[in-house]
Amino acid sequence: MYVIFTDTDCDISSAKAKELGYQLISMPYSIDGKTVYPYEDFDEFNVHEFYDMLRRGTLPNTSAVSSEKYIQYFEPFFAAGQDILYVHFSAAMTMTFDVMKTAVDELLKKYPERKFYQVDTKGITTISYVIACEIADLYHAGKTPEEILSWAEKEVDCFAMYFFVDDLKFFKHSGRVSGLAATMGTMLGVRPIIYMSPEGKMVSIGRERGRTRAMEHLVNRVAELGKDIEKYRICIGHTDAEPIANEMAAMLKARFGESLNIEIVPVNPTAGSHCGPEGVGVCFHAIHR
Repeated sequence: MYVIFTDTDCDISSAKAKELGYQLISMPYSIDGKTVYPYEDFDEFNVHEFYDMLRRGTLPNTSAVSSEKYIQYFEPFFAAGQDILYVHFSAAMTMTFDVMKTAVDELLKKYPERKFYQVDTKGITTISYVIACEIADLYHAGKTPEEILSWAEKEVDCFAMYFFVDDLKFFKHSGRVSGLAATMGTMLGVRPIIYMSPEGKMVSIGRERGRTRAMEHLVNRVAELGKDIEKYRICIGHTDAEPIANEMAAMLKARFGESLNIEIVPVNPTAGSHCGPEGVGVCFHAIHR
């Protein structure tokens, strides 16, 4: 017997977690010194309200989950005789998993017969969402944790994510993207093209002037790298930019066919704190990232 966990940085809402069968870990952010835990401090994420707050100049900060809170999440399941498989966002982007390891090590000493498995999606937000959904399918198909780990070892690097943002001051504030000249990009209206690297980091790999050219760049990346995309979910993530996400979906269907399985998902507030509003990205199955 085992249960599956994921976290809110994978764009999994409380309702989606219940639908997929996940236990949900809330990744916090803070505004004006107040720490907020998504889907614990509120039931539903008000996408427009949050990103409007960022438009008005708020710059949230993010922080790690405490060891004590990880224990609160995991111990009831270990105590009930269940193992845990946790599908999480990129360990390369945070120190929170060092804290988690301390908590898990403590719990495994208390419950030595239990096992704890991890799948690092080596991404955040949209790409992590797709991988979490794929793993939920395997879980409900009766796959063992070892079988899921074997799948993840081969497949995690076969999901690619490319995106652009509208205002680079948020990335400048967070310092989470390498190869990015934030001030120049914002001044010139240049939108960097950012991708999730095989190491699980956000890297700027190009730039386009104007939103339309940035969207075309993303569609061209799907054409260049996509593999069997009609057989897998394609997820378009957005930071309160649903009309742009819908336009992106239309561009993809016009290029690759109406039968594409496209899902449009708002980016969670913790990851959105780094991206800012009006950003759009696409995740798809690929020959490589």
